[in-house]
Amino acid sequence: MRKLITEVAGIVEAPASRVWDALAEELLPGGRRSGRFTVEDAPGHTSTVEVAGHTISIQGGWWYRGEWSVEPHPQGALLVHRVFNVAQWMRWAVPLANRLFVGFAETTRKGFTELLADVGRRARAATRPA
Repeated sequence: MRKLITEVAGIVEAPASRVWDALAEELLPGGRRSGRFTVEDAPGHTSTVEVAGHTISIQGGWWYRGEWSVEPHPQGALLVHRVFNVAQWMRWAVPLANRLFVGFAETTRKGFTELLADVGRRARAATRPA
């Protein structure tokens, strides 16, 4: 069971396959590009990564799951980032632990805007919010 917390999207003016390669290099530099595996993303902290089709999911901690996907768009490719609450226990405590997510959407949007620009540079393409 998962609950969508926030979603942001942007357009990259390049073919979806090129955008996918750029996204994978940003999120998984030098890493695997398929399957399910774990990564140490901070000292003493691991996350589970799942790569399927043109979607990269990273799940860590007791509640967080981020999904990034690339799909064709009339102007190139649509890059979408979604954050889900996937807590199996104490689901009700997630908003409290995150101070009711005040500012979370804006922080997510800012991080996504930076990632979108980085993906655009790698794909050698213009970007804009969707």
